Amino acid sequence: MSENRKNLRVPSRLRCWCEGENITVYARIGNLSEGGIFLRTSTPLGEGSRATLRFGADDCIEAPARVVWARVEGQGGPPGMGLIFEGVDDSRLEAIRRMVCDEGDRPERSTPSAAPRPPSSQGQR
Repeated sequence: MSENRKNLRVPSRLRCWCEGENITVYARIGNLSEGGIFLRTSTPLGEGSRATLRFGADDCIEAPARVVWARVEGQGGPPGMGLIFEGVDDSRLEAIRRMVCDEGDRPERSTPSAAPRPPSSQGQR
C-alpha cells in the first residue's frame, strides 16, 4: 500500500455505521482525517465499494465514501478498510475537520493495536 495521504490522520476510538450495498457494519474508527477514515472490521467491503458513513455524536455526520483498500486478518496489520470521502459538502467537511481537531486534541491513549506500557515504565523520566 502506498502512502498517498494528503491529510493529517488522528487516532480515534469512535464508532461508525458503514452502510454498503447489501450490508451494514458498525465498526470502530481506527483513524480519521478530513479526507477519509480507517474502519477496523473483520468484514471489510470490497475495494471500490461505495458506502454511506454515519459517525460522531448521535451519528451527526453522514458522508458518502468509497473503499480504497481492504485488509483481512493475517495480512500484516489490523483487519479493516480505508475509505475516502466523496462528494462531501462544505458543512459536512467542516464538521469532519472539527472532529479531527477534537480527536487530535484528546490525551494520548492506547489504541487497540498498540501494546500498553509495562507498569514499571509509567511515571519514569
